[in-house]
Amino acid sequence: MVQDLARGVGVESGHVGDGVLPPPAADVDRLFAGWRDDLHAARTYAPSVRNYTACRLASLIGPRVSELCLLEVDDIHWDLGTFGKVLLRGKGSRGQKKERLVPLINGSRELLEWWLQGPRWEFDDHLDEPGAPLFPSERRDPGGRCKRVSTSAIRGAMAEAVQRHLPRWVGRATPHALRHFAASDLYAQGMNVVAVQELLGHRWINTTMIYVHVNKTHIEDAWISAGQRVASRFTG
Repeated sequence: MVQDLARGVGVESGHVGDGVLPPPAADVDRLFAGWRDDLHAARTYAPSVRNYTACRLASLIGPRVSELCLLEVDDIHWDLGTFGKVLLRGKGSRGQKKERLVPLINGSRELLEWWLQGPRWEFDDHLDEPGAPLFPSERRDPGGRCKRVSTSAIRGAMAEAVQRHLPRWVGRATPHALRHFAASDLYAQGMNVVAVQELLGHRWINTTMIYVHVNKTHIEDAWISAGQRVASRFTG
């Protein structure tokens, strides 16, 4: 069993753990609050809002940056489930394509509604056409339609925002770290680890456990709770 689990981590990530520790919630809130305030004075408003929205989505429901870049407008299914869902597409093992429907929880629906009802129109007016990218690039095809944003554009924008608003996390607070943050934050809110696994699209639950960074006092809290239960046996 242990060998099977170890093989699972090897298949999906190539190693056991990736050494990523996400910023705490207070720092993530500070980052996005400062980044949001910057948007009004941004030299290039639409791309700035696009980058903010993509990274904020990563912090809420944990998509990979590659999955963000592949998203199309019609991947948003507003009427599915309780909150609506987004279809994420990525690569599985051996180059096979993987798809999963992720519910628009944790404020992600409101974020995407705001993006699509306003700032997204700054790029082009082809939102209703098949294949229109949810997060477009400034580059256009011969027909005048926007191409997809690149992963480097999102990573670069995140690095600049961290430099301005969270300098002690420079080089560590990346879009991938936001994926870790989403996992640990949702787990801390009470989501069970199997649900987090499905949300992130992990094949192996022990891969998900790498992403769930439990609060540092959880062992102490469990010990105190156990002590209280023992004491109650003697006090009636």
